Amino acid sequence: MSGVGVRGRGGVWRTQAAAGSSCGGGDPLLLRVARGEKAERTPVWLLRQAGRYMKEFRKYSDVLPFRERSETADIAVELSLQPWRAYKPDGVIMFSDILTPLPALGVDFDVVKGRGPVISNTVRSMDDVVSLRPMLAPDETLPFVGEILSTLRKEVNGEATVIGFVGTPWTLAAYSVEGGANRYCKETKTMMFNEPQILHALLDHVAEALVEYCSYQIESGAQVMQLFDSWAHHLTPEQFQVFSLDYVEKVITKLRARHPETPILFYVNGCGGKLEMLRSCTADVIGIDWGVSVAEAREVLGGRTIQGNVDPMVLFGKQETIEEAVDLCIKEGGGQGHILNVGNGVIQGTPEDAVKILIDRVKEHSSVVSSV
Repeated sequence: MSGVGVRGRGGVWRTQAAAGSSCGGGDPLLLRVARGEKAERTPVWLLRQAGRYMKEFRKYSDVLPFRERSETADIAVELSLQPWRAYKPDGVIMFSDILTPLPALGVDFDVVKGRGPVISNTVRSMDDVVSLRPMLAPDETLPFVGEILSTLRKEVNGEATVIGFVGTPWTLAAYSVEGGANRYCKETKTMMFNEPQILHALLDHVAEALVEYCSYQIESGAQVMQLFDSWAHHLTPEQFQVFSLDYVEKVITKLRARHPETPILFYVNGCGGKLEMLRSCTADVIGIDWGVSVAEAREVLGGRTIQGNVDPMVLFGKQETIEEAVDLCIKEGGGQGHILNVGNGVIQGTPEDAVKILIDRVKEHSSVVSSV
């Protein structure tokens, strides 16, 4: 029996009948492509698509601190929906932060304007790691997350895919050790070279917590889970395997055992030099930055679904420049197994019209669904 093509996690296309799971029908486009199914066109959404480039967003960000916005459900829902109402991307991502689960573990943070996340109670010793709390009841410690996601599912009503997200174990651990952004990741890499057992203990604790936190997001309404490795660029390929990818795989394996129907997207900032390692990664979708081409990623990753990777600075260019960048990205993506995105977040000051041009251009492209 033939049907709509579906690609398994090993990167092999098979028919829907062989897949044994529902597809097409009422499922939104991005979700189907994230699962590995063939679709009518390339879906599109943008990292940090809710942000200060939008005038409506600044009405909140100019007067309310970040955590009040992200942890007050009705405000976070509004900010999540602003770009969807304006541009109709295929994905709606929860307005939150990669560090949101840390307070539930006993690591508090704030987001300081012009400086970014700041953590006062850093994790620097084995005693600090041992004192961390487990993620036992995220619905009680982080109730706003569930409310945001469940509300977004109702508001979007199947017209787009609701995306949940969090930082990877490496990124969250590094922030917890550094206490904030550091150009050299000095404290964490010093720990890596001198007391790796402490770092591994921290990574293991965070990985276990993320299984619970991601599961909570899925149960609350997230249809795709994205793991952000924002600090992967600090790692050599060898370090990336040991201190990031191994722990990401731990999260993926345990999360997939609980929620096999939910695609997992792994975004790697600084993926250049790491594509060969990502070939063996079991995430359903690999998100790439603009340091590599989609064609290069496709050559290495084969049939794996890829997300990316227009340079966000292109959005400061002319309309024809934006459209050319979209056309090239879709061409290199091959029209299937590709979710178009920027290679990093939409930058503050980006013209709102430019975002519309990019999303509209993607929607002008289409491909014929073929049976396998």
